Amino acid sequence: MSAGEGAGCAGLSRRLGASAYEALLLFALLLGLGFLLLPLVTPASTGAPGTLYLPSPAARAWSGALLWLACGAYCVGLWSDGRRTLPMQTWRLELQTTAGLSVPVPTALLRFLACTIGPVVALVAYAALQPAGLGRLALPLAAVNYLWALFDPARAFLQDRLAHTRLSLARPRAAPRREGS
Repeated sequence: MSAGEGAGCAGLSRRLGASAYEALLLFALLLGLGFLLLPLVTPASTGAPGTLYLPSPAARAWSGALLWLACGAYCVGLWSDGRRTLPMQTWRLELQTTAGLSVPVPTALLRFLACTIGPVVALVAYAALQPAGLGRLALPLAAVNYLWALFDPARAFLQDRLAHTRLSLARPRAAPRREGS
């Protein structure tokens, strides 16, 4: 265990692995939802065959907001009240408050909002750097939430530090009892 991690707390490599798995699942969710949104943001006629249609800024903002809300619903719904996402189950992790309790919905919402800090900072930096042709330099900023753990005394991710949560090793759950046993 790394310095600052208490008994039962998951190691940094396990938490990063689960986060990468979570990112793949969220990407698949967003891809599917994006395809479902296509008829809503694409006009019936896109012009001449072979031309690329770019949705209006309002349509892009609308679909982006819906995708962000879908991510929020997924995360808050599966982080709160003792529920766990598939990657958390696979990597045997559970999200708890720093006091070791189940995470309530408001705390899960705060954690989700804190998770957006890195991507938002990266987008703002991209918008500022792109006119100078340096937009690609903003990409590492998307990982600021996870890079935070390298400097945090408890190796906590930024979203966990701000929401007062932690990813811990899951406690073994009792097997369901069958009738007649």
